[in-house]
Amino acid sequence: MGSVSRSELTHFDTSGHAIMVDVTDKAVTERTATAGGSVLMQQNTLRRIMEGTLKKGNVLEIARLAGIMAAKRTADLVPLCHPLVLTAVTVDLTCDTRRNAVDIAATIRLTGRTGAEIEALTAVSIAALAVYDMCKAIDRGMRLTDIRLIHKSGGKSGSYHVRSDTLLIQE
Repeated sequence: MGSVSRSELTHFDTSGHAIMVDVTDKAVTERTATAGGSVLMQQNTLRRIMEGTLKKGNVLEIARLAGIMAAKRTADLVPLCHPLVLTAVTVDLTCDTRRNAVDIAATIRLTGRTGAEIEALTAVSIAALAVYDMCKAIDRGMRLTDIRLIHKSGGKSGSYHVRSDTLLIQE
């Protein structure tokens, strides 16, 4: 990968100081972003999540709520991220018994001057951390993996989409 010049990094001024990007003149458009990720675990851990037999409660619902809350608080967590008015947040968690994984997808929608990629990535990351927190007593070896942007639309840069055959690393 080649080097990136300072002028290509939008969160730095010409002197190299960190800045919040000025979006005043950007058009207000509908924007959507979807991110995904996985929590890999022992077979017994996934079985107990699916059966609902963990003492802390319903792992998937707690993780869903954690992801939604995180999306709404992203600007408090990522220093140069703009606070956004989100119009919809969905966090879906599915159990994959073949891979012993909980797969997470978060989709953010809004109408605004800047995109929601960081909010979607934050929602997935925090939902994954919530799964880990809920299950760590029985499986400290869980791995949070493959957190990435899957899709974005809206704004000047247009759409971005990852091909479905590149989404998950097969193990």
